[in-house]
Amino acid sequence: MANKADKAISEFVEQMGLIIQSEGLPRIAGHIMGLMIMHEGPFSLTQLAERLSVSRASISTNTRLLEDLGVIVRTAKPGDRQDYFRLGQQPYARMLRGVVRRMRRARDVVESTQDALPEGMPGTQERLQELDAFYEALIENFLNVIDAWDAERHGPGRDKRDGVRPSA
Repeated sequence: MANKADKAISEFVEQMGLIIQSEGLPRIAGHIMGLMIMHEGPFSLTQLAERLSVSRASISTNTRLLEDLGVIVRTAKPGDRQDYFRLGQQPYARMLRGVVRRMRRARDVVESTQDALPEGMPGTQERLQELDAFYEALIENFLNVIDAWDAERHGPGRDKRDGVRPSA
């Protein structure tokens, strides 16, 4: 029974690595996330390196990345000087909020380019307007998904510090 579970967990961790890699992040970041989904943790850098058979340096780099994305959080154990990591609260909505922030930056680039271009480039302006409208629609739809997810999972009064909704 344990062998069957171990095999399923290993496969899940590997598949999470591939999924995260397809999203442009390092495969090891997906492995770390997959392991933390399967096991509550917290895990030290050494424990993660041993479990995933990778270097501590790779684990350190990827835990910082996942921590910056809000997917995992750093924690401590009383009397222990090591840092430990565990899955953060609402990691999936936080990942999507990161996508929204990146789309907003892309939209800013589109808008500043539109402003910087001289008149007499109607085809270019039209394509930029279409790209801007595309980003606007994606952002709005992603925000709706986040709101629905948060409402379903966490009810009213959730934390909106991530700047998910623009202020009027």
